[in-house]
Amino acid sequence: MWDKPTLLNWVANLLFAVSMVAILYAAIFAVVHLPIFPLREVVVEGQLSHVSREQVKLIVAKHLKGNFFTLDLIKTRNAFEKLPWARSVSLRRRWPDKLEVVIEEHQELARWGSIALVNTHGELFHAASNSDLPVFFGPGDGVIEVASQYLEVSKALKLADLKIASLALTPRRAWQVTTTNGMVVELGRVEMQARLEKFVGVYSRTIAGLNLKVTYADLRYPNGFAVRRPITVKPVAVKSAEIKPASDVKLNGTHLLGTTKSSKPKLSPARSGNIITSKLSTVQT
Repeated sequence: MWDKPTLLNWVANLLFAVSMVAILYAAIFAVVHLPIFPLREVVVEGQLSHVSREQVKLIVAKHLKGNFFTLDLIKTRNAFEKLPWARSVSLRRRWPDKLEVVIEEHQELARWGSIALVNTHGELFHAASNSDLPVFFGPGDGVIEVASQYLEVSKALKLADLKIASLALTPRRAWQVTTTNGMVVELGRVEMQARLEKFVGVYSRTIAGLNLKVTYADLRYPNGFAVRRPITVKPVAVKSAEIKPASDVKLNGTHLLGTTKSSKPKLSPARSGNIITSKLSTVQT
């Protein structure tokens, strides 16, 4: 080997190149870690209704470590995504000293039983809300299905000035709706939308005009539906009650059933813009 000058020159050049690369890397590493590139500003953007300035300041103080070059964007994004109302978070460095954070919040649609909230994408998330929201019930894998059906049922009931208080998907894949005025509507498993539209049409033209409080409507008949109203209680002088059941009434072929019992829904238990910009300044050393 020592009598081969060409090979020795090649090895020497290789070692020189490696040492130069190592020196250059060490110099760059030292420069980027110097406190001469501080992160001075964090700009938070998005349609923010629930993420507060205090929450953002806490994350900035606790998780933003390093300067403009050394800040770990993955860890920082994970910290923002832990906010209860944050659905997605994106980060971007802006030279020379700015970090831009864009937060997409969850848009609440309903409650999933008593364990979580459902957003407009049919996704579950855990957060506190004081809003008056409908309640969904169903199997654990049916969140998107229930959220999608809610939108269709709401459109139909709106024509009769009815709103959904709860929507349930049973283990047998049957649908049950409870309205805000206390009426339970059995939709069954097939042709739900057609049945509901037929019921809404009759309800708007006849039942609603009679000023009757309907407690139960069964739409699972092939050629019609049955409804039930509560009993009428009339007090007498001896402080006893005379129960007068409702009489049968025919409305355009629809049978209004009188009964002395109220029906309760059998619900399947649940498993389990305007851009608002917030600017915060911070100096990391």
